[in-house]
Amino acid sequence: MCGITARVGTDDALEELLTSLSNLEYRGYDSAGVALLDGDLDVCKCEGETDDLRAAVESRRPSGPIGLGHTRWSTHGPPTDENAHPHTGCSDRVAVVHNGIIENYESLRTELRSRGHEFTSDTDTEVVPHLIEERLDAGRDPEAAFREVVDVLEGSYAVALAVEDDDVVYATRNGSPLVVGIGQEANYLASDIPAFLEFTDRVVYLEDDEVAVVGPDDVRFTDVDGRPIVREPQTVDWAAGDAEKSGYNHYMLKEINEQPVALRQAVEGRTDPGAREIDLEDLPPGTFDDVERVLFVACGTSYHAAMYATSLLQRRGVAASTSLASEFANEPMPLDESTLVVAVTQSGETADTLAALREADRAGARTLAVTNVVGSTAAREVDDVCYIRAGPEIGVAATKTFSSQVATLGVLAERLRGDVGDGEPPDEAFLRGLERLPDAVDSILEANRTERIADSYAGMDSYFFIGRGIGYPVALEGALKFKEITYEHAEGFAAGELKHGPLALVTTETVVVAVFTGENDEKTLHNVREVQSRGAPVVAVAPESATEVHRAVDDVVEIPDAPEELSGLLSNVVLQLLSYHAADLRDRPIDKPRNLAKSVTVE
Repeated sequence: MCGITARVGTDDALEELLTSLSNLEYRGYDSAGVALLDGDLDVCKCEGETDDLRAAVESRRPSGPIGLGHTRWSTHGPPTDENAHPHTGCSDRVAVVHNGIIENYESLRTELRSRGHEFTSDTDTEVVPHLIEERLDAGRDPEAAFREVVDVLEGSYAVALAVEDDDVVYATRNGSPLVVGIGQEANYLASDIPAFLEFTDRVVYLEDDEVAVVGPDDVRFTDVDGRPIVREPQTVDWAAGDAEKSGYNHYMLKEINEQPVALRQAVEGRTDPGAREIDLEDLPPGTFDDVERVLFVACGTSYHAAMYATSLLQRRGVAASTSLASEFANEPMPLDESTLVVAVTQSGETADTLAALREADRAGARTLAVTNVVGSTAAREVDDVCYIRAGPEIGVAATKTFSSQVATLGVLAERLRGDVGDGEPPDEAFLRGLERLPDAVDSILEANRTERIADSYAGMDSYFFIGRGIGYPVALEGALKFKEITYEHAEGFAAGELKHGPLALVTTETVVVAVFTGENDEKTLHNVREVQSRGAPVVAVAPESATEVHRAVDDVVEIPDAPEELSGLLSNVVLQLLSYHAADLRDRPIDKPRNLAKSVTVE
């Protein structure tokens, strides 16, 4: 959730640290801070966003060739100057930044207080520098002190440490991501690659319980027992400009408009409609011959993409279902070696999804990750991986990654059809539809008829999103986008479920946004008439050819005609734009919705 960064070189680290923190702000923006080391430690931190921190350092100008940085998403204690990272101990000899949750911090704090330590924050993190100081006072060298302290921590965390009069940064992880950047003039450490992407594209991913000692000229890796590990850097294929706004007012709008490119990347080289063939890299025909059923696990937007994929698979004769990853540990599904568990996760670091994957692995199921990040934890821990190839996504509200997930899962569905389902070759019309998606999305973006609609219904009390079949997960996703960036009450429902309860909430001040895909539209029209009879205005998202729908509603946004199974994806682009413009009209902080962060790495 929080964003960790570090920079170790021979010249001043401050500006690159501040840039890295700005690049990581999608991971948290409650407070921010830096610690610069040039013999002595100089810490500057404050409540607020990285711009507030930049203003704070202007008067102080801490300097040094070694630095830690942190942007916070609060878990323990409110966003205040005192709770901001980095944290120090009693003597200010060490500085620590931390992502995750230290579950045994209360007992550790009690022990430390009994030994005379005083605390200045409400955070779980602050126990770490105090524990480090104790071991330094006992004669341990910094690395030994760091290892000993990490050994007593319980929970999910990533931790980085700087110690006065030392010229390296120590770091480790357990269930929370850390990646090392290998540069020419300096080396870097961060929770995510975009932090340092403009400084280097050579990366090494840290595994759980490994320790990285990051110096200005080299990086040393060791395992939990201190044995050396050889790690060869990978080169990421993201460009620095991919993580910038490129003239857009918000990352979200930029990433909505990047969807044609992202979709081309997701499908390119993987489909041959004329030959009715699929080429999914390391997943050739026959890969899943021993699979009898598929279970998707995911959270949030990825869960809606997984629901979409479940429908695609069921239509192809594959027994498939979807489970919320956050509920999976509480109510695990029956699993065995004939079950393929597919984790859908943009970052590959979502804690709930990783926990579900590990439970599936313990049960003997086969595992597959559909993710955006090469080298992520999910990608490393599963039996197989399929990348969505969307490029970096900075906006907290996922957009292009949803589209790329659905497109990639559509290709996967055609692969599974041959191995697990009805045995038919890939559907030529569906594959051609996938290849035409980028142009169809382009036409929606160019027309962009949603700004007027967002303005027309800006004063309403509630916003209901309904859909049927493929349109149901799209309705859920539309409602999620709307509520998370507008802060308005929005709910998504299966269209046929309105009459089983939600209809009691419908008034003349309830906007109903109905998703039509060209499939069972007449039934959805019945549900539209139910809300219209209660005085609710209806906005339809419907194919161009759905003339009956156009006549029946108050407003309509047309999407190009496409195979029914892909119409939902096109409708989703419209709902993204609607949410964006509704939030913009309300002057919401679109890229930084309150209480939310991009990568949820705590349970």
